[in-house]
Order: sequence, then structure tokens, then C-alpha cells
Amino acid sequence: MNFYHSTHQYYCGIDLHARSLYVCILDQSNNTLLHKEIPANPEALCRLIEPYRTDLVIGVECMHCWYWVADFCEDNGITFILGHALYMRAIHGGKTKNDRIDSYKIAALMRGGNFPLAYVYPRAMRATRDLLRRRTHIVRHGAELKAHVVNTTSQYNLPPNKVNLKTAGARKQLRSTFDQPDVQRNIDLDMTILDCYSQELYRLERFIEQQAKQHNPVYLQVLRTVPGIGRVLALTILYEIGDIQRFDSVQKFASYARLVKCKAESAGKSYGTQGNKIGNAHLKWAFSEAAVLYLKGNPKAQRYLQRLQKRMSKAKALSALAHRLGRAVYFMLKNGTVFNEQRFLAG
Repeated sequence: MNFYHSTHQYYCGIDLHARSLYVCILDQSNNTLLHKEIPANPEALCRLIEPYRTDLVIGVECMHCWYWVADFCEDNGITFILGHALYMRAIHGGKTKNDRIDSYKIAALMRGGNFPLAYVYPRAMRATRDLLRRRTHIVRHGAELKAHVVNTTSQYNLPPNKVNLKTAGARKQLRSTFDQPDVQRNIDLDMTILDCYSQELYRLERFIEQQAKQHNPVYLQVLRTVPGIGRVLALTILYEIGDIQRFDSVQKFASYARLVKCKAESAGKSYGTQGNKIGNAHLKWAFSEAAVLYLKGNPKAQRYLQRLQKRMSKAKALSALAHRLGRAVYFMLKNGTVFNEQRFLAG
């Protein structure tokens, strides 16, 4: 975890909400210069901080509506920092908690050099990343609809449907599976939604790919050279990373992508691992999927997995392969090189 250590004349902590802001400004001597609640709009914030803009830093906790504050600071040349929500326990662990106290604690953390930093994602790519994450949500809902069809078939003791519901022709075959009209209507509802999802997701993926070719075509081409990383996984990795230069080392990248587990130790004793849920869940999913797809139809990779399984279980071997893929992607993007399978499997 990185902390903000730069010094400024004024420190502005904002307890951020969708419709209001509670603003606290401290100076270098820890004097409270301003402590006030205002509406959540750029005009009100600009008027409030105007006397302190000569050397000001604004910090907020990472929650769903920080985008406009970051854009406001960028447009006005103000330093902006984003607080990591899971590490800002100082503003949540007090006996009394309210917006006024929280805003003061945020400003005090910045002034004391204890403000835990989160990544301020680039403004130009932010909306596309959110669109890609929305696609993931829709795909998962489509999987739930397909599971409902399978469960309904089992519920009425019918033979299992061996059709691939990804195709339109297969979905049409289920239009006459059940004799009862009410049950059939239930399945037709699922099929209608899946038809809509199929059409919209196809258009959406093409749109996001075109955006990626404008935002970072080099990353996209480099990622596609890895066997098992197709269009969707390449887009996911590209937009979840943003800029690979923000990671100083491959160890920090692997930790961010949840590809390693961190030991919990005290007084020379190990207490297992902790923090397994801290990091980017989308990157964890992408590299786990890439590891499985990399093995498909690849005898060399399958032999490599078998060597790993001599020292660990199959699940751990797959995790180790995903970790190795993550490390390879880090150096590929860092150096602008394509995937070298011979070198990858030599380790």
C-alpha cells in the first residue's frame, strides 16, 4: 500500500455523497480553516475552495461518485488523490462516526502522510472500462438464465437438453420443449432475453474493441499474441490495467491481480494468508480463464501442468500457471514484446 507524502499549504478532505459534500480544509499547522457541508456540484465546490487554491490537494474516499471530483480537479489544475476504501479504516473505526468527523479525518490523514492511495483511472478510458464491466454483469445474468432452463428441464424429469444456447438455432429448439403452456412461457421468456443479449453483446464487443484500438492498440495486439487470450480477455486485461507503468515491479502487479497470496506473520510465527480479496477481481478472473484456455489443445502446456502437479494439487497448479501468465503479460506490456512460448515453458 502506498501513502501520499507530498506536502502542501492546504489539505482538503471531502466526505463524498451523491447529493452533498462535507468539506474540511486544514493548513500545515493543523488549523481547521473551513468545515462545511455543501451541495454536490462543481460550482459550489469551486466557490468554497477559491481562497485556498494556491497550493491545495483534494482527497476523497474511493466510492461510486468520485469521477466528477477528479474531473473537476483536472480541469482546474488542482492536485487530486483517491483514498483506498479498504485501507481507510481510520475514518470508520471511531466510537462516533458522522460526515463532519469523516471529512476531518480524511484531511488529517493527508496532512500526516497516512492517506492510502488508490489508482485514479485515466479519464479517457474510464467510461469504456465501466462499459466492459457492465458487459460482464450481463453475461453472468445470461448464464443464470441458461442454468434456469437446465433446472426446469430436470424439475419436470425430461431428458437433458444437449443444445448450445449460445446459438440462435439452438434457442429456437426449446420453444416447444414443454407441454404445459405456463412452463413453456417461462422458458420462452428466458430465450427471448437471451436473444436480445446475444445481439446487443455482439454489437457491444465490437464497439469496445474499436475504442481499444484508439486508446491503446499496442497493448491490444501484444495481448492477443498469448494463446488462450482472445478478444474479450484481451480487452478485460487492457482496461483493468490501464497503464502498466503504474506498477513498479511484477510482484506488485501480481498482488494487484490477486495472483499471489500474502502471508500473515507475527513474532516469527505464520498464521496462514490474508488479504486474498484485496485487488482486482476482474484481472483475477481474466488470468484464471486464460490459464484454462491456454491448456486447451496445447500438448506442451499440458505437459508443463503435469510437471507442476508433481509438486502440488491440480487447483494449485492452475493457479501457478495463471500467476506465470500474469508475470509474462506484465513484462510483455512493459517491454512491448510478443509472447514467447518456448521461454514461457522453460521455467
